[in-house]
Amino acid sequence: MTPGQFIDAALWFPEADESEPFGPGALVYKVAGQKMFALLTGGTDQGGEDDAPATVNLKCDPDLALELRDRYPAVTPGYHMSKKHWNSVLLDGTVPDDEVAEMLRHSYVLVASSLRRADRDRVLAVLGDDAPDLGGAGTAAPEQA
Repeated sequence: MTPGQFIDAALWFPEADESEPFGPGALVYKVAGQKMFALLTGGTDQGGEDDAPATVNLKCDPDLALELRDRYPAVTPGYHMSKKHWNSVLLDGTVPDDEVAEMLRHSYVLVASSLRRADRDRVLAVLGDDAPDLGGAGTAAPEQA
């Protein structure tokens, strides 16, 4: 998955927004403007050559986090994050795109589930069982079922 594809996928989720609170080069994705579900660093030039592949930090269930780290060498404990609850995923092509998309969805749902009830119910109802389309049209918001 390229950084551009990741950005499109992250912004596809209901009420997802992007900001740079830590300065240029670190894109933060929050749900409902409140809680971070992804952090993308490096490789965000979207078309230019970068020295190293981009890395994304994603929230994860602790047991699943360990399983993913065992399965993929590109998945490591979250850099500058809680090592128990966050994974860093190197976007170097060794983790399949659909797996990265599933990790992103898992992170979004975990974080959205921790919002106050009104916000949680609103964003999760819109999300339903949908997932971002990785074929390039992944920027549209999902329709409510």
